[in-house]
Amino acid sequence: MANPHQIIEHRRDEAEIYEGEEICKEKSLLLLGEIMLPKGLLPLDNIFEMGYNCITGFVWLKQPQKKVHRFDDIGRTVSFDTVVTAFVEEHRMRRVTGVKTKELFIWVNISEIFVDDPSSNKISFANSYGIARSFPLSAFNLQDEHIPHEHLHTESTINLI
Repeated sequence: MANPHQIIEHRRDEAEIYEGEEICKEKSLLLLGEIMLPKGLLPLDNIFEMGYNCITGFVWLKQPQKKVHRFDDIGRTVSFDTVVTAFVEEHRMRRVTGVKTKELFIWVNISEIFVDDPSSNKISFANSYGIARSFPLSAFNLQDEHIPHEHLHTESTINLI
């Protein structure tokens, strides 16, 4: 299997390529929105390059170092390599590379991320062996998209007596 850098080099010519942390973060969030996956799904830091081929759906994201992130709502730890690649389409990321989740004491590669039934509000993560786990979509919202339940309808009241 070719390494991600070789795969990217073969696809650079046909892709829109963005460089710089701010534009890459913005474009990655836009892409997740376009394919209807939660915007907090790829919590990468300092993305310095993003490429996207809208015809084939191939996307890559590069960050300077690996990132380990804990999705507290589901109690899962995920590792993102310096290069993350995938083929994207509506509600799905296929042939994912650079993403692993910790299951018990071992790291397992994630090869597919998908929402089969949007009305279920569940997102699934599968490995190359076909084993998949599903979690609530809300667990992958951006932090500022979370609204704590206790603050939904409370107002500050000042008693002037």
